[in-house]
Amino acid sequence: MKGWLFLALWTICSLVKGQQSIDLFTLSFKHGFGQPVSGQPVNAAENVALLNLKVPVVFSESTIWYSDLTYQGFVVNYGEGATGVIDPTRLHGVILQTGLVRKLSETTGFQLLLAPRFMSDFQEIDQRHFQLGGIGLFEKKYSERLLMRYGLMYNRELFGHMFVPLVFVNWKLSERWSLNGLLPVFGKLNYQASPRLGMGLSLFGLITSFQLGDPAYDGDYIERKSVDLSVYGRYQMVGNLHLEARFGYALGRSYRQFEEGDEVDFRITIASFGDDRVQQNVDFSPGPIVDVRLVYNLPLD
Repeated sequence: MKGWLFLALWTICSLVKGQQSIDLFTLSFKHGFGQPVSGQPVNAAENVALLNLKVPVVFSESTIWYSDLTYQGFVVNYGEGATGVIDPTRLHGVILQTGLVRKLSETTGFQLLLAPRFMSDFQEIDQRHFQLGGIGLFEKKYSERLLMRYGLMYNRELFGHMFVPLVFVNWKLSERWSLNGLLPVFGKLNYQASPRLGMGLSLFGLITSFQLGDPAYDGDYIERKSVDLSVYGRYQMVGNLHLEARFGYALGRSYRQFEEGDEVDFRITIASFGDDRVQQNVDFSPGPIVDVRLVYNLPLD
């Protein structure tokens, strides 16, 4: 078992050489402070729980089967007296990214991942609650300080076909500054203030859709959008265990309800084409957020 673990970690280091570390396990809780609901004398507050686990299976020195499993739970409480909304709104998302990561040479490689999703309110589950998708990335190592990947993410959302052009960057700008992320989904500009303390700016943005199985909503779905911009600090508590806190603002956040089959022609990132859908509920305003995370981070240097 120890020999397999050593080989797995050594292989990760060789396949992602150029990265300083990898977050193998993350547990987080995010709170969005109460904000006005459109046209109503109530405020809506958002709570989000997240659990993420990354698991590699080694095939050879140049090939692994990589899996990334994420659960997110969303709860929006609108307050007493809210009308025209599902109160509270409870949604669950399980996203699996699993597939081949292969090193082609000392400077190139690729990732081909299947990305099925289970997006639901956990009511009367059927095939509509499952979505299919995939990710393809080509990797190029430009120097010891700069690693990049270019590719595309596709998902068959409940609102139609979703395409997201992707650019991964891991760039050690200096001994203290670094830039890391899979844009436009997530990214971090980090300043390493001390061996134990990092701080900087964080971006996370994603559009997802959830099937409503509750018969009261006759097959409707919820489309969630948000771009979270935050300042953060991460402190290494003991060993590889880190505590991270983020404080920022949720831009363009919405939980919009649409009828089953009411779709766009297709969407590229945030740009929708052929979108003449009719929203069934009302929005609440974007607002400040706080996010606390417990992270197990594996150094790769």
